[in-house]
Amino acid sequence: MNIHEYQAKRIISQYGINIPKGRIAYTPLEAKNAALAVAYRGPWMLKAQIQSGARNHGRFLEKSAGRRSGIRLVKHRREIMEEAGKMLGATLVTPQTGPKGKLVSRIYVEAFTKVRKIFYAGLVIDRMNAAITLLVADIREHEISELAVNEPEKILRLNLDLITGASPEQIHQVLEFLELQPKSIRSLETFINGLHQAFVDCDATMLEINPAGVDAKGNIIALDAKLSIDDNAMYRHKDLKPLQDEYETEERELKAGKYGFQYSSFDGSIGCIVNGDGIALAAMDLIREKGEGTACFLNVKGGVDKDKIAAGIKIIMTNPRVEGILINVLGGFLRCNLLAEGIVAAASEVGLNVPLVVRFEGTNKDEAKEILEHSKLPLIIADSMEDSVDKLIAAMEASD
Repeated sequence: MNIHEYQAKRIISQYGINIPKGRIAYTPLEAKNAALAVAYRGPWMLKAQIQSGARNHGRFLEKSAGRRSGIRLVKHRREIMEEAGKMLGATLVTPQTGPKGKLVSRIYVEAFTKVRKIFYAGLVIDRMNAAITLLVADIREHEISELAVNEPEKILRLNLDLITGASPEQIHQVLEFLELQPKSIRSLETFINGLHQAFVDCDATMLEINPAGVDAKGNIIALDAKLSIDDNAMYRHKDLKPLQDEYETEERELKAGKYGFQYSSFDGSIGCIVNGDGIALAAMDLIREKGEGTACFLNVKGGVDKDKIAAGIKIIMTNPRVEGILINVLGGFLRCNLLAEGIVAAASEVGLNVPLVVRFEGTNKDEAKEILEHSKLPLIIADSMEDSVDKLIAAMEASD
């Protein structure tokens, strides 16, 4: 489950992390009142609240919203209602939303915070080492996404202790890596270990501060926040469930839920269909190691029939980011022959316009392969997970 920036900031502030003063607004008048409440004098930041990164690089579809991005600096009171009115009810398109964009129904009004340095900090789960990994980078010259692709050596990666968080040595390592002054050490320790504890307490899958800022006194401030919570752990977080914005929930996710499937979106180009969380995570890690990214994955789990499988494949095929489909299934409760019949039904009905690679292991595997081979559809059958990823990437490159 993803939540909005202002909600994520409220959560991390409970762990001692500094955030700018801010209030949410649903109308231009509320935006003006919010601005005056957080700072009597400007400037202020007006931030579109959609669940997408790169809002500062986004543009609105409507001409009436102006040419400025989804994050706007406002210096004078008279501009607040005008700019808020342009943003509210308009559709913001970012590199992560796709061409349709997302409707802005609320904006977060913050007091402008002056900082001397910015950096990226994020927490993710390192499944290979069964650890929580801290990612840190100086982003004054390049976005974190650019560094990850072109200069990964400029990103510091540290595995934190699950219980105690970052060690004193790791805190000093981050301080030196970012070239921060010694006066920032205490604030940095509170910042990193606060993020770690929030990550653990919320059963998060990702917590990102992009950017964090350092003010003149050396204090670390979370200027933005992005938090994703594990759907499988929501039964432990009834207090967080109301934070879900149903209007932000992707239509494909809602459709998948009706069939008992779990659908998740990402920023890559490969659509994955799997039957288990472990297979999903292993496939995503392998795709990343091969230099590609996952666009989405659909976890079909067990207890499904041919029609449900076909419906799931159609959901994947409607994602405009998908340039190739990888199906990785270990049979058991889910029989491979039923999956094969579903693949043939869906591909025949919708039309297969991207490469599709299938890897089966388990119950009725041979029967499933025969079904696919006799379908005369342009499918590729693989023998292992790595083989399936290699074949799909090769097919995608050949189709360019």
